[in-house]
This record gives sequence, C-alpha cells and structure tokens, in this order.
Amino acid sequence: MTTGPPARHRLARRLGLFGFFALAFGSMIGVGWVTALGSWLERAGPGGAMLAFAIGGLVMLSIGLCYAEVTPMLPVAGGEVAYAYKAYGTGKAFLVGWFLAFGYISVSAFEAISVGRVLSYMFPTIDRWALYHVGGDPVYLTHVALAVVFTALITAINYLGVARAAAFQKWLIIGFLSITVLFIGAGMVSGTLANVRPLVSSSAEQGALAGILAVFVTVPFWFVGFDTIPQGAEEASASVQPRKLGSMIVLAIVSATIFYIVLILSVAMTGPWQAIVETELPTARAFALAFASPVWTNLVLIAALIGLLTSWNGFFLAGSRVLFSLGRGQIVPAALGETHPRFGTPHRAVVLTGVVTVAAPLFGRDALIAFVDVGSFCIGVAFLGVAFSVMTLRRRFPDATRPYRIPGGATIPAIAVAGSLFILAVMIIPGSPAALTWPIEIVILAAFAALGIVFWLAARKLRQQVPERERAYLILEEYANGGTL
Repeated sequence: MTTGPPARHRLARRLGLFGFFALAFGSMIGVGWVTALGSWLERAGPGGAMLAFAIGGLVMLSIGLCYAEVTPMLPVAGGEVAYAYKAYGTGKAFLVGWFLAFGYISVSAFEAISVGRVLSYMFPTIDRWALYHVGGDPVYLTHVALAVVFTALITAINYLGVARAAAFQKWLIIGFLSITVLFIGAGMVSGTLANVRPLVSSSAEQGALAGILAVFVTVPFWFVGFDTIPQGAEEASASVQPRKLGSMIVLAIVSATIFYIVLILSVAMTGPWQAIVETELPTARAFALAFASPVWTNLVLIAALIGLLTSWNGFFLAGSRVLFSLGRGQIVPAALGETHPRFGTPHRAVVLTGVVTVAAPLFGRDALIAFVDVGSFCIGVAFLGVAFSVMTLRRRFPDATRPYRIPGGATIPAIAVAGSLFILAVMIIPGSPAALTWPIEIVILAAFAALGIVFWLAARKLRQQVPERERAYLILEEYANGGTL
C-alpha cells in the first residue's frame, strides 16, 4: 500500500504586485529616519552618512540581486529557509532561519519601542507613570500600554489574512509618500548647502572613517525589508509572474537608497545639523527649527508614525512566515507550521511574534540602538546564507528553472558574500569602532543564540521522525525535485 505526500498547510494566495512593492519599501523605510538620524549625523556627518548609505545600498543591491534570482526559482514561504535547505539541508536551514527570524523580530521590537517616542513628541503629556528606570531612562506605563495596543493591532491584521495586511500596507505607503514629498521638498527648496558643512564628522574617537564605518555596518538593519518579498512569495496571486518578484526586490532597494540619501541631505540643508544630533527626534527638530511652525513638525511626525506602521506590519508578516516555514518543515515544533482553517494565515507563528514583540518596551529606550546592532548582525548572517545558497544552487542545479538570472555570472554573488562577511567581521572583531558592545548587545545576542539551541534540541525527536523526503516536500512542495535528498 502506498501513501500519499504528508499534509502540507497552505497559505492564502492574495498578494498583488503593488502589494509586494508596498510590503518591501514600507518595511525598509520604517521610522529609523526619525529616531536614529541624529546618530548617523553625529557619527559620520551628512556627507559621511550619505556615502555610507550609498555604498551600503550597492552592497544591498548585490544581495538583493541574489534574492531576485532565487525567489522566483523557489517561491515558497520562508524564503531563506527554503534556499538554505535546498542548498545545504536541515541544519543550515535552521541556522539561517533562526537568525533571520530574530532579525525580523528585532525590527518589530524596535518599532514597539519607537511608537511611544514618536507619540510622546507629538503629545508630551503621555510620558506618565514611570515604572522603573533602565540606564537612567524611565520606562513609562503609558509607553508600554501603547506598545501593547499597537502590537495587538498589527497582530490582529496579520492574523485575519494577508489581504488585509496588504491593503493596510498599500494605503499607508500612499499616505507616506504624499507627506514625505512635501516636507523633503520644502527642506531642499528653503534650505542651503552651506548648512551641510562640515560634510564629515570627526567626533568619532577613531576619526571620520570610523564614523562612516559605524553607520555603514547598520545599513542591513535600515535596508532590510526587500527580503519580505520572498517571505510572501507563496502568497502571490495568480496574476503575479514569478520574474516580477525579482524586479520588485531591485526596485524596492533602489527606491529606499534614494529616499535615505535625499532625506539626509534635506534635513542637513534646513539648518546647522550639529544643533539637532542630540535631540529626541532630530528629523522633526530640524524642520521645527527651520520653519518655526508646528505644521511641518507634525507632518514629519505623521509620516514617521505611518513609516513605523508600514515597517512593523511588513516585518511582522515576514518574521511570522519564517517561523511558519521552520514549523511546517518540522525543523522546530510543528505547531508553528499550521495555518488557520478560515483565514489561511500562520496564526500560531503570528501570535508568537506578537508576544515576543510586546516584551521589547520593557527594556527601555536605551534598547533601541541595541536592537539595531544585534538585528543588523543577525540579518547579515541571513544575507550571507542567501549569497552562499545562490552560488551552491547554481553549481548543484544548473538546469533548474530560473525565471530571473543575475547578469555577470558569479561576480555579484561573490560581492554579496564579501559584503556580508565584511559587515559581520567589523561587528565582532574586538576594538572595531562598530563592534557589538558589552553588556546589552552581547547579552541580547547570547540570549537569542541560547534560545535557538533550546528550540533545536526540543525538536530533535520530531526531526528524527520525519523522513527527509517528506521534509523536502513540506518546505519546497513541487520544487523539492532534484533537492538535497
């Protein structure tokens, strides 16, 4: 008696082409351009920051092109998990997936902390009822409550269906672009290039180059988001051609690079940039000083809130899909790989992502930069895994169908590998100006790694019970043919 393939939970297919672009670009722009721009200027100056983002954008483009090739080749949920599995097998698929999941969730955590900061700038009276202090900074009950409310909103949207999440994202992106064109244009028209000087900051202890490098290594955190497209590839509607997914990845990266560079220039032109680097929300402060009108400041803050929600929604969706892919492949507890019978969403993975996210504000505002740095490291690991996967898949499966193929042979994947390795190296080499700091960043990374070990060991018996041929089908479906088995 022969048995059929194992039951494979499927996601609803309702994402259109603009939905994919909105998901990726909205995830990339986020709210960091409001909350972290001061640190970019302080470390590198406007010229140095723009240079860091330009070079970082090129590195991200090389990585994005790797995604552009492999995403339409393997359009299944979990993206990087599937690529690493087909190239290397279960162990490396878990390693890449676990780091990526934490990278995504760290962005979600960043947004949960940021929502209180943005709203308190608009409504200062909400800074009420300090519960305790972390690093001398109060953790307000109101900020925790705001994080809970907004996390519940994002969780509910993603729980109820990808169509709702996509519609939410599209309307937010339209609003964001409409508002940012206004205030960025106003800053460049009314400002002057004289305010941009000095172009490069020398405040870093090891000089201007160290400052530029310190901004450059955080670029994966600010650019991550284009890789939300692979996470949703399995949910593409029938009208979306696989090749177009690769094109959307490239378009999102180019668009985000232009946005960040133009924004830095516009803010620096509005007034002497040294006057805003130490302020709470430097982008909003710059326009407040330049125009002496709350209208422009409020426009920036409204755009920041929209960007926060688009990034939060995108990364929340992506993080839950990575956990779903690991669960569906029974690499981690299989409950994470189940879909809701009515909504077709990975409901348990969605709820877990929400629970982890809502805990972030308890660490206080000082955790913002820590989540940026640790998240950048984890995302860099995932990017490295994808670049290596592309090279391996080309070698092992040269005849596989590739709707989009990177031009230039092995050159771009090699650049992606080198760029990822460089970013990771300068974050772990002792004495590097961009090295992860002790204790908070090292502790967060160590705790995350320890949790990964716990998950891996807890699912060991489950993995042993699933034949590799079944796991290949669960992760890759029909794309399992010619896989690692």
